[in-house]
Amino acid sequence: MNICRFNGDRLGLVEGPNVFDVTAALRDLPAPAWPYPPGDPLIRHLDAIRTAIAAVRPRAPAVPLNSVTLNSPVTSPTKVMAAPANYALHVSIDAQDPGVNHGLHNKQLEGVDRPVDKLGLFLKASSSIVGPGEGIALNWLDRRNDHEVEVAVVIGKGGRDIPRQRAFAHIAGYMIGLDMTVRGTEDRSWRKSADSYTVFGPWLTTADAIEDPEKLTIWLDVNGEPRQKSSTGAMTVGIAELIEMCSHIYELHPGDVLMTGTPEGVSAVKPGDVITAGCTGLGEMQVAVRGKG
Repeated sequence: MNICRFNGDRLGLVEGPNVFDVTAALRDLPAPAWPYPPGDPLIRHLDAIRTAIAAVRPRAPAVPLNSVTLNSPVTSPTKVMAAPANYALHVSIDAQDPGVNHGLHNKQLEGVDRPVDKLGLFLKASSSIVGPGEGIALNWLDRRNDHEVEVAVVIGKGGRDIPRQRAFAHIAGYMIGLDMTVRGTEDRSWRKSADSYTVFGPWLTTADAIEDPEKLTIWLDVNGEPRQKSSTGAMTVGIAELIEMCSHIYELHPGDVLMTGTPEGVSAVKPGDVITAGCTGLGEMQVAVRGKG
């Protein structure tokens, strides 16, 4: 099932070229009571919402997918976790570019087979999240801003110290993610957390629809020119182990997002560019780039 949020506050079921407006299914969300439970309410109650979607689908109006504004399917994660340098060719090719490494990041990675073991994961501000229809507003126009396409894993069932053998049972679904990055020497969490620097979409593909998330092809074009393309099978540390690692440090909550790393081919973007990012089984999204303000 492909579930989207569109036009700000509408819930949609994506089928082919159409979005069925199933916002009525949100009536099954319980009224919040203080203190609000942590996590994303849609993801926390996803099983009930899916049942409600199926019930309202026969009466739901359809609109063309290309006529709506797609927002992030996840609205309230307690955290966005990200794995740095998790593709070997990204390390051996991109990280050797002085415009990327600034004389610092390549040295961090010298002789390191599994950068996640050395660097850990980093956090991105939840306020940086947008959907593809909202676009990217570059915050540092005087510096190099790069695209990084990734598979984003949405946690469905929370917990701590989740063993990798049970990790996939904690996944609600998957999205395409853009981890936008300004290059420099500052901490990753600073350089990647400006407003609009985390793009999620085009919709949430539920976990049961993806047979093997580590056999997906991800790709990204800028203005129609290919820039990135790889298989998630090339990740240095796989999804289950990443969940095991981060749940050892953080308690995971429904709606938390794990960004799994980007492959080789990152490059700069500027205002006026259009990014097209896609992944087998997860769809395709277009994202316009503009300047801040």
